[in-house]
Amino acid sequence: MSDRLPGFSTLAVHAGAQPDPTTGARATPIYQTTSFVFNDADHAASLFGLQAFGNIYTRIGNPTNAVLEERVAALEGGTAALAVASGHAAQVVVLQQLLQPGDEFIAARKLYGGSINQFTHAFKSFGWNVVWADPDDIASFERAVTPRTKAIFIESIANPAGSITDIEAISTVARKAGVPLIVDNTLASPYLIRPIDHGADIVVHSLTKFLGGHGNSLGGIIVDAGTFDWSTGGKYPMLSEPRPEYHGIRLQETFGNFAFAIACRVLGLRDLGPALSPFNAFMILTGIETLPLRMQKHCDNAKAVAEYLAGHPAVASVSYAGLPNDKYNQLARKYAPRGAGAVFTFSLKGGYDAGVSLVSKLQLFSHLANVGDTRSLVIHPASTTHSQLDDAAKIKSGAGPDVVRLSVGIEDKEDLIADLEQALGA
Repeated sequence: MSDRLPGFSTLAVHAGAQPDPTTGARATPIYQTTSFVFNDADHAASLFGLQAFGNIYTRIGNPTNAVLEERVAALEGGTAALAVASGHAAQVVVLQQLLQPGDEFIAARKLYGGSINQFTHAFKSFGWNVVWADPDDIASFERAVTPRTKAIFIESIANPAGSITDIEAISTVARKAGVPLIVDNTLASPYLIRPIDHGADIVVHSLTKFLGGHGNSLGGIIVDAGTFDWSTGGKYPMLSEPRPEYHGIRLQETFGNFAFAIACRVLGLRDLGPALSPFNAFMILTGIETLPLRMQKHCDNAKAVAEYLAGHPAVASVSYAGLPNDKYNQLARKYAPRGAGAVFTFSLKGGYDAGVSLVSKLQLFSHLANVGDTRSLVIHPASTTHSQLDDAAKIKSGAGPDVVRLSVGIEDKEDLIADLEQALGA
């Protein structure tokens, strides 16, 4: 092959993978093993001392998982990646490297309900404090910065409303504050948006969603952009200070522009243990091969469904950035010109009861708590994914009582519209 940089679709199929050197197998094998034989005592010591790269134990790394990590890093434009058991696990491992008890991180208020719950409640037991900001008001991020701020966290396309976040504007705030910008890119996937191109320092995904794409395997991933100087100001001792468990190695000094990914592996994954199953890595790798084809179909279908709903008399409003009159349409044109994603919400004139009724009457749309499947999915967030929030918080996060969320699949759009027609008519 020439020196040209491979295109996105080529990377989705080939990045990180080679024919198996022992058998010649073209598909990446599932290395379903807990551990790996060392060459000798010196080899073992060098692996445990971070003086050589290689396999030790599948909790820390596995050859199947390594292909997945290299592939997603290539698609996102990062220097390295680490696969873990779920998207939530990715968030825990990332923030463990950045925050000490009493530290703060700023998060956009428009997030997946599970993340809001994790940040608000679960992280309190670690002494990590979240400060909320409004992604529609960039100045609110600036006002939220304090000397204890260690990171800013946003979603590129926010769940559940499908609103587009101004990544570049918030990255400017992060740079000024001297903290990394973390972007959850789950709903966009790198096919639609590459946050690193717009100033993100760390990207996380729930691999369970669009990257895997088939609703059959849990997984999460952390991508290191290699853009942040972890030694600045002594804010990040996990990366800048000598690590006693590794004979005084300074990770930033030793590993340079992929030090954060190494820290997540050898300090986070090693001790917290949310390892990704090699079988799940294999399934997600297979899904990624068709990511460009699926995402384009998802987006084309979602736009058609949104246009249909926008004209229906039972629908009060549609929140989809791909519609020309949507408040996020200009941001969608800037950040996601291929399409505004497949997840969006609409409000019913009948309020809460109408939303609950609608999801029970749909036949082709599956009523469940997931997004990013080949199948079309529906949920009423106020009674499910965001039910732990009070009414005011539900509305702020885009999950008011009258809101229904769709994750539009890759079926024929005419069939999806017909299913919505019969349910809304009923």
